[in-house]
Amino acid sequence: MRITHLRVNHWETPLGVDLRAPCFSWIVTDTTSCRQLKARLRVFQGGECICDTGVSTELDALGTELPLRLEPRTAYRWQVTVWGDGGDMAEGEAAFETGKMEEDWQGKWISPGQKQNAILEKSFDLPETPRSGRIYLTGLGLYRLFVNGRPAAGEVLTPGLNAYDRWVQVQTFDIGNLLQKGENRLEIWLAGGISRGRFSFTPAEGYEYCPYDCAIAETHIVTASGARVIPTDESWRWKSSPILESSIYDGEVWDPGREPERGQVRLCTPPTGRLRDRLSPPVRIVMERKPLRVLTTPAGQTVLDMGQNMVGWLRFPARGKRGQVLRLQFGEQLEKGCFSRANLRSAKARFVWICDGRERIAEAYFTWFGFRYVLLEGFDGPVDPEDFNGCVVSSDLEETGEITTGHEGLNRLIRNVQWSQRGNFLDVPTDCPQRDEREGWTGDAQVFADAACYNMDCAAFFTKYLADMWEEQEKAGGCVPYVVPFARNRSRGFEGGAVGWGDAAAVIPWTLWLHYGDRSLLRRQLCNMSAWMEWVAAQPDWASACRHFGDWLALDRPEEPAERVGKTDIGFLCLCYAFLTADRTAQAAKVLGETKLLKRASALAEGYRRKLRDAYFTPAGEILCRTQTACVLALHLGLAADRARTRAALLSLLRESGHLTTGFLGTPWLLAELPPKEAWELMLREDYPSWLYEVKLGATTVWERWNSLTEEGCFSETGMNSLNHYAYGSVTAWLYGYMCGIRPLPDSPGFRRFRWEPLPDRRVGFADCRLSSPCGDIVSQWRYGEEGLALRLTVPFGSEAEARLPDGRQELLGPGEHRFLIRDGEAAER
Repeated sequence: MRITHLRVNHWETPLGVDLRAPCFSWIVTDTTSCRQLKARLRVFQGGECICDTGVSTELDALGTELPLRLEPRTAYRWQVTVWGDGGDMAEGEAAFETGKMEEDWQGKWISPGQKQNAILEKSFDLPETPRSGRIYLTGLGLYRLFVNGRPAAGEVLTPGLNAYDRWVQVQTFDIGNLLQKGENRLEIWLAGGISRGRFSFTPAEGYEYCPYDCAIAETHIVTASGARVIPTDESWRWKSSPILESSIYDGEVWDPGREPERGQVRLCTPPTGRLRDRLSPPVRIVMERKPLRVLTTPAGQTVLDMGQNMVGWLRFPARGKRGQVLRLQFGEQLEKGCFSRANLRSAKARFVWICDGRERIAEAYFTWFGFRYVLLEGFDGPVDPEDFNGCVVSSDLEETGEITTGHEGLNRLIRNVQWSQRGNFLDVPTDCPQRDEREGWTGDAQVFADAACYNMDCAAFFTKYLADMWEEQEKAGGCVPYVVPFARNRSRGFEGGAVGWGDAAAVIPWTLWLHYGDRSLLRRQLCNMSAWMEWVAAQPDWASACRHFGDWLALDRPEEPAERVGKTDIGFLCLCYAFLTADRTAQAAKVLGETKLLKRASALAEGYRRKLRDAYFTPAGEILCRTQTACVLALHLGLAADRARTRAALLSLLRESGHLTTGFLGTPWLLAELPPKEAWELMLREDYPSWLYEVKLGATTVWERWNSLTEEGCFSETGMNSLNHYAYGSVTAWLYGYMCGIRPLPDSPGFRRFRWEPLPDRRVGFADCRLSSPCGDIVSQWRYGEEGLALRLTVPFGSEAEARLPDGRQELLGPGEHRFLIRDGEAAER
């Protein structure tokens, strides 16, 4: 027996994370036992055990909360001992360390005043090599920390994007190995980022979180002689950085040869948000890739083709005589063989380097680009692609799911969804990474959340997003804005409440419960769910209370091709999602024993069900809102007055149109509500509109629109057209949950018990799936061979599977490997 994945609040060895309510989890592997018989959990501070549960049958490997009184800036160890029902046992140990918590700060907020893109500096001497060093730090807009000229912690785009007017995240970095005996120097590079500068659809004036760059820090160093604290204060100095311009949308301009200005920092008024230990997983350069080729376009342009639509920037050696300007422009597509940035709207998306005569390594610091192609200008001679490294930037999340099939188009689609998630899960779940937007749209996030949790471990990532959502909800009386955090022009007022968008407050917490089974997450997020539910209930007419996006980008209004809101009636959508939110809130309240909320939410849910059936179904059970999305929602949510008639209506609508017409709200559940034959027909189509249409046209990420590009490879519309947009990638949840058959169950979440009901198809040949669940690795495989259909399932320790096989057999499978063979002709017709 072996214990792995020891985590606190879904972080591995967390340092400086907000741990006010610590929750411990672990996975057991390499054992002949089937389940945990008992366990013991102990927490140590130094050599002292400060908490010991004793041997208990109640400890939950998916999440055990302990009532610990943690101290600021303190290291802890924890041990878990597990006994299996087969007689074996094992012990695992891990560590965590708290941040500043609620401790008073010795450091002060300092600023270079009105000087933008400055470096805050502090030099100091150490009489001996330090034993340890920690820095507790944050800065606005964005910052990077260097210690003795070397980058600290490998994080970028800190402190992340959050509701700065409510809270500002503090990062803790271990810098002990960067400090030295003698002179040391701390440098905090600052740039506007998101708190100051152009962001969202409007000019900067009116929505700045903080009108100046600033930072606060404390460096705590321990040597053999004792402890020392170096806070930010008036003794720090500033100098101008080589960055002349820095903007999220417009990119950066560097001049490393210019003479820096210098000055004394000033104390400044702190930002309005309170300081709080981090919740965001770190954003890092998660991989690097070389260009696929160098192109000379018909227009004579020199263009790098990265071979993959990616998010991040390029790193390269900048060579040139003093004053020579190297310019890079980033775009997603070639049109008629030439570089194009037509879909970026007002975003300049460029990186400019003014040479100083020395060779230097150039790369962006405080922005990112969504691109496959890079237009190079000002470079001498032939361009060597080996000089360039594409730095892929993302929140550093463990990839938990992997699928390979015998259909190359499906394989490419699966990779495309992973690339879109990687590129857009950049501290917040952004809609797109390239144009003048890049915001945390709530509707996009909720439709993709299920697929996201199959692909990657998103527990900590979404916890932070929902924390920001709650901050915005508190300001808005429970209403959820269109984007979280709501960094929009304040002069336009609050914008939120859209059906399917605001419901992210209920959908995402319930999705996390299904995938991770952590009661502490559900408890923490119950406020999001209930506050949104009550806001909706308080609206006299929700359908007209705010701007709705409806079934966004649906194709069921062919007579109005420019109309982006689908044909599905807004009132119908409002009742469906009001029911969904109330029902999920009721289920969460039941799990958590909140009987008053359970009663309230259940009554609301039943009321919405009655209203929907009275208004949108005939007495005979015929659905009146005749769109594919309406049928899908009614079926999936159990709202159809007559399931058979509603499914027949859906199939009829598919036959009438000849293709799918669903938008953002209808697409995630479309295939799940179709018979397998019809679902596979849609899944494997390659003509427009379909998932494989874009694959056929060479897509390497998921498109925002079903027809983002024409057959000729040109943008079909440039006003709102992203080639890296994960919403339609929600189909991945069907590939995991139906093609491979692995679906979590609400009564036993976290895959402690799951449904295994694979839907094989001969045209695909085989499917191999591995899912790292909170219980351990689930492996689902099916393959057509000479003897028939072979299936295999591996159930991890502490889990069991409700198996429903294609031949009609039903079994309950315990931990271990299970194999089945269904000979040709034995499969049941479904």
